[in-house]
Amino acid sequence: MKFSRKQIAFSITALVIILIALAAVVTGHRLLYRQALNLPPDEEMSHIYIHTGWDFEDVMQMLKEQNILKYPRVFEKIAVYKKYPERVKPGRYKITSGMSNLDMLNMLQSGRQDPVNVVFNNIRTPQQLAGRIAHQIEADSLPILNAILDSTYHQKFNIPLHQIAVMFIPNTYEFFWNTSADGFIERMHREYLAFWNSQRQEKLSQIKLTQAETVTLASIIEMETRKNDEKARIAGVYMNRLRIGMRLQADPTLVFAHGDFSLRRVLNKHKLINSPYNTYMYAGLPPGPISFPSIASVDAVLNYENHDYIYFAAKEDFSGYHNFSRTYQQHLENARRFHKALNDNNIR
Repeated sequence: MKFSRKQIAFSITALVIILIALAAVVTGHRLLYRQALNLPPDEEMSHIYIHTGWDFEDVMQMLKEQNILKYPRVFEKIAVYKKYPERVKPGRYKITSGMSNLDMLNMLQSGRQDPVNVVFNNIRTPQQLAGRIAHQIEADSLPILNAILDSTYHQKFNIPLHQIAVMFIPNTYEFFWNTSADGFIERMHREYLAFWNSQRQEKLSQIKLTQAETVTLASIIEMETRKNDEKARIAGVYMNRLRIGMRLQADPTLVFAHGDFSLRRVLNKHKLINSPYNTYMYAGLPPGPISFPSIASVDAVLNYENHDYIYFAAKEDFSGYHNFSRTYQQHLENARRFHKALNDNNIR
């Protein structure tokens, strides 16, 4: 069978068109899988943040402003084809220099976030806690603070407001960045329940303190020393005072009662404040924690050192450690040396 010249020309033209179409498809796939990110040469990874309530236009605007994509129009077309605009998920996402348009899209569409390590320690007040957390997750400090102070949670968890620090165990926790204020509170309650495991519950029964009492005493110790290797000994001093009915006479409780955390030196005039947190005036433990104590401080109470020390005073070398004594006379001598060092260094 012979083909006419027109038929041959038509076949060649059709073949050329098919080859061009195939080349376009191949080129499109190459664009699809080609490196999609514009990271600095010295960076192997970075993060993008998609906020709660954002739509696809917000996401594209962010990607363009940060110059993330080498081929934004290609990414946009693929995203529309895969219906990503209908399923935008907030979160913190890790991007790497080897990712393609499709890699990034699949990650965003599935909501495969890179968690954040939320860290908090050295916290005195709920306001400080809310501020610290707000710097690490999407939720603002005010909603977090409102959730911490929400009476609904206090009733639900059976923890009074003045003892709320009991529920927040300073540590490092893995969170999704877009965790809400309520989500943060609920998670902290679960961590609190896990913290008080059977071993710590057994310790509570041995030392004859409740969880709230233990954390309250730990919060005082937290403010007395940063030296973890000394905390159990200080805990033993306070347990001795509680046992014999002696007032705790803890300076950090006076600082809390006055609400002036800038106080560096507690004087006799500060001991006159009429507050249940004034442990010079009132016997026993104060109503609740005066800080959010570390795990080391809580465990120091649970494993307090058995000894016969009744007093301790900061060492005059300002090392952060303390001199311990069994008698008031010994204590006065230790305190005298420390106060002399304060005066010599003009610390008022």
